[in-house]
Amino acid sequence: MKITILSVGKKSDPLSAAAIEEYEKRLKQSFAIQWILVPYSGLSGDEARRDESAKIRVHLKSNETVWLLDETGVQLTSPELSEKIETLKNGSTKDLFIIIGGSYGVDQTIKDRADFTWSLSKLVFPHLLVRLILVEQLYRAHEIARGSGYHHA
Repeated sequence: MKITILSVGKKSDPLSAAAIEEYEKRLKQSFAIQWILVPYSGLSGDEARRDESAKIRVHLKSNETVWLLDETGVQLTSPELSEKIETLKNGSTKDLFIIIGGSYGVDQTIKDRADFTWSLSKLVFPHLLVRLILVEQLYRAHEIARGSGYHHA
């Protein structure tokens, strides 16, 4: 399965980039991960949300399963995430597209396009940290499915 992560924001700093690359390397056997970075619009509020959402829509295809990271989404435990990803892998899903919106979120068209809306936490994190948490959780989900000792329940 191919996972494309689209994030609104700037390139990772060297510290988070190294950590993200480490998890990507560990995942290579099971997932092909691709990153798409959409620059911040430089606008605020509704204008930023509209502009950044338009830039996100350009990258969406009709045959992808789309997950949206959003503070209003469903919170999952790591085992629940693992089960959800395994269900996708064992089904007909070949491409999973995960969206990390901008500081002002995404517009309703992106929310409506999402097949699943997921919240990492009730807390708010900087985008660079969200990228790291996301890729670590994808790795953790993979390790849970493999039955390794990485996740200690």
